[in-house]
Amino acid sequence: MSESPTVSDLLLGVSEIDTYGISFEDQVLSWREHIQYSFDRAALLDSLLDHDSPRHFGLLMDNIPEFSLLLGAAAFSGTVAAGLNTTRRGPALARDVELSDCQIIFTEDSQAHLLDGVDLGDVRVFNVDSPQWQELLAPFVDSPQRPVAAAPDDLLMLIFTSGTSGDPKAVRCTHHKIAGPAIMLGDRFGLGPEDVVYMAMPMFHSNAIMAAWAIALHRKCAIGMRRKFSASGFLPDVRKFGITFSNYVGKPLSFIASTPEQPDDHDNTLKIMYGNEGSAPAVATFVRRFGARVIDGFGSTEGGVSIGAAPVPRAGALGLLPDSVKILHPDTGVPCPPAQFDSDGRITNADEATGEMVNVSGPGTFAGYYKNPEADAERMRGGQYWSGDLAYADADGYVYFAGRSSGWLRVDGENIGAAPIERALTGFPGFAHVSVYAVPDSDVGDRVMVSVIPVGDVSNFDPEAVAAYIDSRPELGPKQKPTLIRVCSEFPRTATFKVVTRTQSAERWNTTDPVWIRQRGEKDFQLLTPERALTLEKIRVDAALSTQ
Repeated sequence: MSESPTVSDLLLGVSEIDTYGISFEDQVLSWREHIQYSFDRAALLDSLLDHDSPRHFGLLMDNIPEFSLLLGAAAFSGTVAAGLNTTRRGPALARDVELSDCQIIFTEDSQAHLLDGVDLGDVRVFNVDSPQWQELLAPFVDSPQRPVAAAPDDLLMLIFTSGTSGDPKAVRCTHHKIAGPAIMLGDRFGLGPEDVVYMAMPMFHSNAIMAAWAIALHRKCAIGMRRKFSASGFLPDVRKFGITFSNYVGKPLSFIASTPEQPDDHDNTLKIMYGNEGSAPAVATFVRRFGARVIDGFGSTEGGVSIGAAPVPRAGALGLLPDSVKILHPDTGVPCPPAQFDSDGRITNADEATGEMVNVSGPGTFAGYYKNPEADAERMRGGQYWSGDLAYADADGYVYFAGRSSGWLRVDGENIGAAPIERALTGFPGFAHVSVYAVPDSDVGDRVMVSVIPVGDVSNFDPEAVAAYIDSRPELGPKQKPTLIRVCSEFPRTATFKVVTRTQSAERWNTTDPVWIRQRGEKDFQLLTPERALTLEKIRVDAALSTQ
């Protein structure tokens, strides 16, 4: 194996294993079979793709073995797979296909309808569940296992960002960008052939590819694959497949922790749950209920900044700030001072201590966006990688996430991050999920609005108890306390379960969901009536007119 292994190297490393591989529903595909089938598909790709154009193809699929087979085929054939987001629709999906230069789209029965009526130009579509698929493959069965030579910096996959703040960007994922983190994590966790990796996060996203699929290849583990993540299906799958390692990104950890508790929760094989941006309450509940070790870090699809869990964790912190990462003021580029806290643990200098996490040593594993030089320039400035993620660090170097740079709240002339408010409100026992965002207000620039999903159903929202809880939280200063609360049964989310706060912010209080309001100085929340909502709209319109 080369000094810097490629994904092709990782795949070839499991080519002799015929006793286990990928288990999916009631199917088992050995690794030996997988590798041969990938070579068959590599030969097919070579015959289908025009060599005078970018040799790219799209994968519009749930998590099924064929996704893995075709990704292996891309590695062996020197082609590029674009993971197409199954939550995208119509022109948005067509835009992603065009941007990623797909000549072909491979889909399956459950997703093929997404392409109905979509203008794809001359892009060809193949349904791997159709009889024609086996006919297409037949001439290439048992193809020779001769992989195209691959270098670590060769492009293998295009993975789209979540698009929570605009059109998703296609992140260039090289062999090294995928294999490198997998090797580091797999070795760190000491996984081996006796382990089974759970893969339920969507495979068109980096979390599943880097923190599950490639780890399993490197450490020669089996994979238990689920078509789509299900909180209620998580523990049954752990038991069914004998899962020992699982991964998550963001909210799925809290979804699992929110499932009804059972006396035999500890009766499972899971050893390690690895992911990022899990809330402290969700982590604590998961560990208590299921007995597994949760390792929560911080990272992004781009890979420019990565923060691992600290050896000695600190409540609410992502971990220790690496030497290569600094928190810089987004306008001046000057390092932000350490966060200071009062006796109640409330940050007292959030405005000056909160800045953007920047990799001052260079791009990290960021290999750029595909066909988007403007976005590249926004990320890479002066040889430094600007992540777009807000944070503050204490005097000991522990770093705390404060939200996205697009999600600043500007209250009374002070910049406020949404994440610390969410952390405080998530502790309320009546809230299953919380989302904090800004809505316009003429007096204070922004006002803090919160959408909540109550435990049980929306009728369980208790405005008096919520007001009392908010007032009891010492870490919430006057400017951080929400004045508007929307009570929901669900949030708008991306396929990777990130909340689309721009949608919530745009809808504001114009919704059929109940919205509660408490102006500053008022004791309790009151139901927002249509009449009072009109006054909020009038304030917003008057404020806009006054600036013209």
